[in-house]
Amino acid sequence: MKSLLSSQPSLPTHITEPRTNLSRSEVTSSLRFYRGRWIGRKKCGLTLNAVLDPATVGQFGISESEFVNPAVSTSYRSSRLPKPNQTVLDAQARVCTGPTQTKPLNEDQAFKVFDTILRSARGELKDEEQVSKAQLGAFFAAMTIRANAFPEATQWSEGEKHAMSNFWPHLVRALPSDVIFVADPEGSIMGVGSSIGPQYVGNGTNDMRLVGALREVLAGGHLGYEEVQGVLRDVLPLNVEDNKCSSGVNETLLSAFLIGQRMNRETDRELKAYCLAFDDQFGLAPVADVRSLTHYGEPYDGNTRFFRSTLFVAAVRSCYGESSLLHGVEWMPPKGGITEEQMLKFMGANTRLTPLQAKELLEDEELGFAYISQREACPSLYSLIGLREHIKKRPPLATTEKVQQFVKARGREAIVAGFYHEGYEEPLLMLMKRRGVHSGLVVKGEEGALSMTTKFRSVNASKGLPVNYCSGFRSLSMDSAFELDGVSRQNFKTEVNAKDFGFEPTDTPRTDRSVSKNIELGLGALRGQKGTSI
Repeated sequence: MKSLLSSQPSLPTHITEPRTNLSRSEVTSSLRFYRGRWIGRKKCGLTLNAVLDPATVGQFGISESEFVNPAVSTSYRSSRLPKPNQTVLDAQARVCTGPTQTKPLNEDQAFKVFDTILRSARGELKDEEQVSKAQLGAFFAAMTIRANAFPEATQWSEGEKHAMSNFWPHLVRALPSDVIFVADPEGSIMGVGSSIGPQYVGNGTNDMRLVGALREVLAGGHLGYEEVQGVLRDVLPLNVEDNKCSSGVNETLLSAFLIGQRMNRETDRELKAYCLAFDDQFGLAPVADVRSLTHYGEPYDGNTRFFRSTLFVAAVRSCYGESSLLHGVEWMPPKGGITEEQMLKFMGANTRLTPLQAKELLEDEELGFAYISQREACPSLYSLIGLREHIKKRPPLATTEKVQQFVKARGREAIVAGFYHEGYEEPLLMLMKRRGVHSGLVVKGEEGALSMTTKFRSVNASKGLPVNYCSGFRSLSMDSAFELDGVSRQNFKTEVNAKDFGFEPTDTPRTDRSVSKNIELGLGALRGQKGTSI
C-alpha cells in the first residue's frame, strides 16, 4: 500500500452517523473516511480529517452530550445503560468464572457483598447503588454451581459459608422467588426456604423452558443443541425501555443461564447452538460475487492496552484483491475497549451498513472491504449488551459471535478469529468448519485479539499457549469444509516468531484505550513509518 495521501491528519472531535437507506453511490462513498479518501484497491488510503462545527451538529442531530472525548474507548458506552452495583460486580469478577479460575471470597468480602444485596432487596439502596436483577442472577448462579459442581478448592470458602448462614434467613424473606430458585434450585443448599426452589416454575411460557434448562445448568450439567436454541429464541431480542426489560423476559433467570453455561464450560453442541441461533433472523445471508472473502472475528469487547491492527491489515489485504469483511460492535463489556467500529466512526465512516450493502462494497473492484455492526446484522444478540455488563464475565456468545458469516462468497472463504483462554482454540475451529469455510485460523494475539507481537517471550511469561500461537486448517479442494472429510483437510499449528520474518524484537505499542492513538499507529504503519508493524 502506498503511503497515505494526507500526511498531517487532524483528529476529529465528533462522530457522524450517515443514514442507512443509501443509494448505490452512497453505499460506495460510505467507506470514505472524509474528504474523498477511502480503503480501496485503486486508492489505498485512510485519513482522519474532520472538524466539529454547528452545521454538522444540526445536520446529524447530535446532542452536545455525545461529544464526550470520542478519542477514548470508554466514552462509547451508552449513557442510557444503567450501571451495575460495583461491590457485587467486583465479587462477580471473582466467582462467576471457571472451576480453576474462581477465587472464593474471604469473610470480610462475603459479608460486605451479602449486606449490600440485603440492603438493596429491602429498598435501602437507590439508583446505581441498587443490585440489578441480572447481577443477582449471575452471582447466585455462580454460588450454586460452585456448591454443586466445582472442585473443593473453588467451592465456598469458610468465610462465604459463615456469611451465607448469617444472611440467608434474612435474604429469603427479602428476595423474590426467582432469585431464591437460582440460589437453591433443589432445596438442598440453604435449608431455610428450601421448598421455594423445587416448586418454582416461573411466570409464563417463556420462563418455563428457561427454568427447566436452568435446573440442569445449575447442577453443573449440559444441554442439547435444540434446548439452547429454544431458550435463546424464546427470550431474544430483549426490548429495553426506561432501563427496564419490557419484553417479559426474566433477567434474573437469563443472566443465570448465560453465566452458568460459561462456568460449566460449554460443549460443542452448546456452542454451535449459540453460533447458529439467529442465522436466519433476516433470511439467508447475501452472497458476494468475489473469488475470495476473509471474515475477521476479533473479541467484541476490544483492546484496553495494546495496539489493535486488524482494521489496517484488512485494508491492506483488500488492496491485493483479497476481499475483507470485519464485524463487531461499538462498545461491549466487560473490557469496553477499542473496537473497529469506534475507529471507523472516529474517522467518519458509516458503520450502519446492512449485510446487503456490505455485499455491494465487497463486490466493488475499487473497494473489496466492508464492516458490519452486530447492531444491524443481528439485533437479537445486540440487545444483550446491557445485560452482559451486569453479568460481568464473558458469556458463551463472546466466543461464538467471532465466527459469523453475515455475507457469503461464491469463491473461497476463510475465517480468522482471536482467542485468549487456552482450550477455546479447538471449539473455534470446530465452529469455522461448521460454517463451511475453506480455511480457518485462530490466533492468540495481544489481549486475545488478532494483533501479533514482535517481542520475545519472557522467561517469566505465564504458562499456557504463548502470544503468537496459531492453529488452523485449510481445505485441499474447492469443496467447503462442511462437505469435506478429515483426509481432504490439512490441519496445522505454529508459533510465529517475528524474527523469522526479519523483524527485530520490540515491545508491542501501547494505546491504553486511546482510539486516536490506535488510529495514529495504524496510519503510521501504512505510511511506512518504522516502529509499528501490522
